[in-house]
Amino acid sequence: MRILRPITALAASAAIALVPASSALAQRQQPTPEQRIQRLERQVEEMQRRVYPKGKPADTAGFADDPAATQSSVMNLDQRLDALEHQLADMLRQSEENGNRLRNLEAGINQLKTSDDQRIQALEQRMNDAAAAAAVAPQPQPATTAPSTPPKGKPAPRVSAAAPQGDAPEEAAATPATDPGEDAYTEGFHLWEAGKYDDAISSLRSFVKTYPKHRRVSYANNLIGRALLDKGQPRDAASALLANYRNNPGGERAPDSLYYLGQALMQLNQPAQACKAYGELDAVYGAKIRPDLKSLEADAKTKANCA
Repeated sequence: MRILRPITALAASAAIALVPASSALAQRQQPTPEQRIQRLERQVEEMQRRVYPKGKPADTAGFADDPAATQSSVMNLDQRLDALEHQLADMLRQSEENGNRLRNLEAGINQLKTSDDQRIQALEQRMNDAAAAAAVAPQPQPATTAPSTPPKGKPAPRVSAAAPQGDAPEEAAATPATDPGEDAYTEGFHLWEAGKYDDAISSLRSFVKTYPKHRRVSYANNLIGRALLDKGQPRDAASALLANYRNNPGGERAPDSLYYLGQALMQLNQPAQACKAYGELDAVYGAKIRPDLKSLEADAKTKANCA
């Protein structure tokens, strides 16, 4: 009995000692919810590293605390999109404006080309008409011999040796002395001969206006051009001489106007155009050119280096 009591007490003590140990072991084997969540998170991260070896996936597929898109980022994107739209609209507007400018330039160039072609055709037509009119013009009558003495009360004209003699009024001695148109032209001629070019131009223009059908009109218009040339106004002289030839190609001094047109162009430093004037003189009048004018033309061609 004494032996059984210590054994029984020892067993009871062992049982009491085992009860707290087993309850503590049970508590260690059951993790807390926090531990379970942490373990799950570690497992998920490990799985993401294996599935996405190059990095974490998009925020919308992961467990990041920040949202995928914030309000500030959306506003920033909207502003950038608005700026891009404005830039694109400006580019389109500038492109349309450049296209309109280009179309306007092309239209202007085409209009200039058309205008130049029309002017060239008009000039060619006028030259052809003048050539045709000169071809059918009547042969000018040879001038009668001038009297050996000048008319009473009028000084004998001093015609330059370098100029054709045909502008002198004595060439038409057969004209009646009572012809007022002849007297008016003679007055302008003497003013030109005396070097009073402004007075001569005024007198000759008055004669042309008063006697537009007089045979001396061609003489007067030619002499107006020569007076302008003598005054040192080659551009105005060229206009007057060209007008006399074009308006009256059958006039007696139309060939002279072409010659002096060439002289005016030479003073304007346009020898090529002067050669064209001399070529027109030969083409239109040919054998009808007076010998003195033909000689002057030959010298003028040499000076202009005409082919």
